[in-house]
Amino acid sequence: MKKRFSAVAALAAVAALSLAGCSDPGAGSGTGRDASPAEWPAQDTDLTGTTLTIWAAQNSNTVPDSVVAGFEELTGAEVEVVTIPDPYEQSVQTKVATGDKPDLAFWQPTASQLTALNAGANLQPLDDAPWLDAYQPELRDITGILDGTRYAALITTPAVEGVYYNKQVFADAGITDIPADWDEFLQVARDLKDDGVTPFFDFGGGTPWATQWWVQVQLADAAADGLWDRVNANEETFTDPTIQGAIDTYKALIDEGLFNEDLATATFEDQGPALLSGEAAMAVQVNSFFGQLQSLADTAELDEKIGFFPIAPSGNVGTFIPDQSNALVAFSTGDAAREAAARQLLSYWLGDGYPDFVEAQSTVSLQSEVPSSADVPQALLDVSASLSDSVGSMQALAVANPDLYLNLGDMIQGTKTPVEVAEATQAQFAELAGAIGAPGF
Repeated sequence: MKKRFSAVAALAAVAALSLAGCSDPGAGSGTGRDASPAEWPAQDTDLTGTTLTIWAAQNSNTVPDSVVAGFEELTGAEVEVVTIPDPYEQSVQTKVATGDKPDLAFWQPTASQLTALNAGANLQPLDDAPWLDAYQPELRDITGILDGTRYAALITTPAVEGVYYNKQVFADAGITDIPADWDEFLQVARDLKDDGVTPFFDFGGGTPWATQWWVQVQLADAAADGLWDRVNANEETFTDPTIQGAIDTYKALIDEGLFNEDLATATFEDQGPALLSGEAAMAVQVNSFFGQLQSLADTAELDEKIGFFPIAPSGNVGTFIPDQSNALVAFSTGDAAREAAARQLLSYWLGDGYPDFVEAQSTVSLQSEVPSSADVPQALLDVSASLSDSVGSMQALAVANPDLYLNLGDMIQGTKTPVEVAEATQAQFAELAGAIGAPGF
């Protein structure tokens, strides 16, 4: 998420992948866009002599460890996890465009990112996978599907955009109930400011990737009402009142003094300590932020100090945004035996290997019959619980993912106005949508 590359680089990668897909649809493997249903080998099928490769980012390269160890022991296969340099998405797309493919890769399971990878030509369909019915019902089809075909296997709960808050700061201010909607949320912030507390912590220095969450949580109701469908069809734009209004509101809250004074220079590394210490009361963030908090405090302290609630204009509604650490894709490599082995590894990961994986990662379980790790802090359990009625983010629902966060960062630095943020983002979106052949562009 925070390493997302620019729209210019994305355009080049999309174009290259599109050309690669035209010249070699499915690599003759029988698995691409026109594939018949795949067979799913038993989890313990002997794979002695088979080597599989998993591509991972720097922040996900240890995630497979328990699964790899168990799968190798069970099947005799060898599994190599290869770290792809950041920016991960750009690096993967560049390699795939030249014909270099792994067997499996971590990948953001959203429509825009599956499209960017030319899923129909490059990925194995995962329809009828044996683990699908094990998912909690609300998570089964939440993401990973493009044009009616499933291309990604969800392995951890998608991130949710919402509000992490310091419980002690709230208690000291006499706040006993979480805000029930956007207006109450802002009233709490203003009351805290009047008491001398910094209400919100955000960062504009470095790569200001979290700035976009402030806009997107304001769009939750509109997203539920089809906003991103209209944007995808070029029937509504970032410069129209809905999205422009959310950008304007974010700027107005900054101008009101509701954020940390060092907003323009603060970095992600500053945010966790500020919230944990009570220097600031709240941060609008996603799950990866909690990883920073877990590096600073144990579960007991986090349960004591940190809470979470989703927020939207009309109520406590979350905005979900899957990232590359949440899911895997299996590539169409042209080697039918390795493709089957890759599907077998997915079956094991989300089958017999899943309970150990949940414990090894100290994570929330996706499956009804597998309990979450006892080491999961309550705030992350609350994040997971909010998924049942959450709505999709721009990344989850839009056909392309423009550089909204960079443009908002420019706004914080004073080099773009809110109107210029919307104009620049719309121009990038239209260019990306045109590059993938979206109707209306």
